[in-house]
Amino acid sequence: MTVTQPSPSSTRPRLSALRDRVFKLAELATTPLLPSDYLDLVDPLRSGAALRGRIEAVEHETRDAATIVIRPGRDWQPHVPGQYVRIGIDVDGVRQWRAYSITSVLGRADGCFTITVKAIPDGKVSNHLVHRTEPGTIVQLDQATGEFVLPQQTPDKALFVTAGSGITPVMGILRNLADDDLTDVVLIHSAPTADDVIFGAELRELAAAGRIRLVEQHTDTDGMLDAASIAALVPDLAERSTWACGPLPMLEALEQYWDDAGVADRLYTERFRPAIVAGDGEGGTVTFTANGTTLEADGSTPILDAAEDAGVLMPSGCRMGICFGCVLPLREGAVRDLRTGEVTTAAPGDGVLVQTCVSAAAGACAIDH
Repeated sequence: MTVTQPSPSSTRPRLSALRDRVFKLAELATTPLLPSDYLDLVDPLRSGAALRGRIEAVEHETRDAATIVIRPGRDWQPHVPGQYVRIGIDVDGVRQWRAYSITSVLGRADGCFTITVKAIPDGKVSNHLVHRTEPGTIVQLDQATGEFVLPQQTPDKALFVTAGSGITPVMGILRNLADDDLTDVVLIHSAPTADDVIFGAELRELAAAGRIRLVEQHTDTDGMLDAASIAALVPDLAERSTWACGPLPMLEALEQYWDDAGVADRLYTERFRPAIVAGDGEGGTVTFTANGTTLEADGSTPILDAAEDAGVLMPSGCRMGICFGCVLPLREGAVRDLRTGEVTTAAPGDGVLVQTCVSAAAGACAIDH
C-alpha cells in the first residue's frame, strides 16, 4: 500500500484556515476586546502593531528642558538627522499629539532614540513630558519626517542660528556629523543665561575641540541678537548655507535680511509654530455637530486649541499646519486661516475641509466632529 504524504504547499491553506478559525473563536471569547488588544498589553512594541514607543528615561538638561529616551516599536524606521517625530501621549485622560525634533545619534547601541523637550508656559504636553512623565510610559509614534536636514552634498561652509529649543534639530544634525562632513561650522545660539543653554556643556566641548565655532548670546545680560549683528559676527554669511530654528520673530527677521541680501535661497528655517497673520476675524460660536458641543472662540485662537480647552477630544498632529492630522469638515459658517488671513466659508451642508490647528472662527461655524 502506498501512503501519500500531503505536500507542504497543500497544508498551508489548511493551517491558515485553522489559524483564522482560532482567532475568530478568540474574538468571540474576548469581546468587546480583540486578541490583538491582549497582545498589545503583553508586547506593545511588537511588529505589526500600531507604532508605539516606551519611555526608558527622562534626563534633565536644564531647569525646564529634558531629553526623553524612547524605545520604539519594531516597525520604527531610521530617521534623517534634523527630522522630527509626532508623539501621542495621554495627559489627564486625553490623547495629545505633539511634534518634537529627534536629537540622538543614528544607530544607538540600545536601539532607542531621543527627543529633547522644553517646557513652555501653559504647555500641556511639554510640561507633562519634562516634569511628570515616568519611565515605562507607552507613547504613540509616527515615523520621523521633516525637511530641515542637510543635503546629500554637504556645503563647504554652514551657519546654524538657533534660540531656545530651536537648538534641538540642529543638535540632531551636529551629533551625526562625521569629522569630514563639515569642516567650517558656525553656531550662533541665544538663551536667557548660560545655564539655560540646552546641551550647553556638549556644545562647548565641540567648540573646544575645534568642531564648531560657537557664539552664545545670553539675552538676560546681552540683549536680543538681531540679523545685522549676526552678519557682523559672520562676515562671509553670503557664502554659507544657513539653517535657523527658533521663535517666529527671529525667523521672520532672518528671512527678511537674507532676502534683502539676495541670498534667500541659502536660508532654511524650521518653525515650531505657524506664523500668525493679524486680521479682522471676530471669532464666534463654534458648534461640533457630532458631539453637540458648542463653545465661544475668539478670532485669534485656533479652533483646535479652543476645542481642547473646552474638553473636546480632537484629532491633531504637528499643530503647525503641515501634517494635516487635524483636518475636519466645515459644515457651515466661516473660518480664517491664521497664517494667511484667508477666510473659508461653507454653506449649510457643505463639507469643506479645514485645518483646525491654523484656523480660527470668523463668525459662527459648524464643524463635523
